[in-house]
Amino acid sequence: MMQLPDSALDVMDRTFVECSALGFQSVVTSVLAIACYALWQRQRGAYFRTWALAWAIYVVRLACMSAFLVRRDMVWLFVHQAATGVSALLLLAAAMQMSRGFVLRPVHAVAVPVSIAWAWITVYGMGSMIVGGISATLLLASVTLWTGLLFWRERERISSGAAPVLAGAFVLWGLHHLDYPLLRGFGAAVLYGVFADVLFLFAIGLGLLFVVLGNERDRLAERTLELEQLTGLMLRVQEDERRRIAQELHDEAGQVLTAVKIELELDGRTEAGAMVGRALAQVRDVSNLLRPSVLDDLGLVPALRVLADDFAARTRIAVALDVEHASRRLAPEVEVVIYRVVQEALTNVARHAGAGAARVHVSSDGQAVRLAIEDDGHGAADDARPHTGWLGMRERVSTLGGRLTIGRSAAGGVRVDADIPIGAGA
Repeated sequence: MMQLPDSALDVMDRTFVECSALGFQSVVTSVLAIACYALWQRQRGAYFRTWALAWAIYVVRLACMSAFLVRRDMVWLFVHQAATGVSALLLLAAAMQMSRGFVLRPVHAVAVPVSIAWAWITVYGMGSMIVGGISATLLLASVTLWTGLLFWRERERISSGAAPVLAGAFVLWGLHHLDYPLLRGFGAAVLYGVFADVLFLFAIGLGLLFVVLGNERDRLAERTLELEQLTGLMLRVQEDERRRIAQELHDEAGQVLTAVKIELELDGRTEAGAMVGRALAQVRDVSNLLRPSVLDDLGLVPALRVLADDFAARTRIAVALDVEHASRRLAPEVEVVIYRVVQEALTNVARHAGAGAARVHVSSDGQAVRLAIEDDGHGAADDARPHTGWLGMRERVSTLGGRLTIGRSAAGGVRVDADIPIGAGA
């Protein structure tokens, strides 16, 4: 039986180890390609699709390198060189798509046959592995460096820190490619190269993760802003509708009922007139609940005093209204929000608190109005979920850039605090 010399065994062992390392790098790169493809399916970002194709072709490049190390067939070297050029161009295209909004067009496909033709010339025309390897390496290194510089230049526009991570990974990876012609011949020190490549691939994958997180965060922020704008618009429409209905009740139904009451009393039908009077009082109460005319005519403080007196008369719950440094008129939007917060808070006191007294404190420092509504009731349960009234108050205040908190009062009941900027409705 023929025994191979030790040198041949060493070469086989080294080839096996190098192919195993390249196989591991292929697995890592394949995972990156699949992740980019999945992100393209989910987010439809064109650069994710281009990245997926670039990494898939890079896997072909690694497979061809392994095949050449084993077979030493020039066809594998040719495919390796061609795949190197195509994957490099796609990596650059993906970076340009993400940083500049670059759009791939059919004319750009000309670069692919040019890259393949150059690989053919260097491998079969010149017959020089050195020229082919150096040209492919310089192309991959220059494109990778260019990609890193693109990301660095766009670092202010790309969110979540993705740009610096991707820029650093691509620049270091591009510098690493340059050690091919400087430090080793073809096939030598593959383990070192694979180890470095895998590190850079992990860094690039981390950068892509940051891109995804940044996109999701921006999308969430945009959606939140849209919802806030929609909520503000709905609240304004609701308030306008309340004003219109209240005015119609006051001007139309109120006047008609008043005229009917006068006619009945003139005819001596006092009992029927009293019934109409009660109906008229209910119409006025509904009109005031919808939109008190005193708020538009006299301002916030008189409207709050009327609200407190009316609430105390209807519910038998004493209300202490304390107003400090809030005598001047505010923007209509601010006054409406303050009034609605106090109105909703007192309504909650009547419905849920089981209180005997409530206190409303309003103060202003020239920059913001501060509200504090508290009661002496049994308070809210620790696991109580916010109901629509609380949520409505919070939305009204946040629409003007303010802040509303709900806690426990000193008497054991519920305390509502709100800070509303005075200039919010200007």
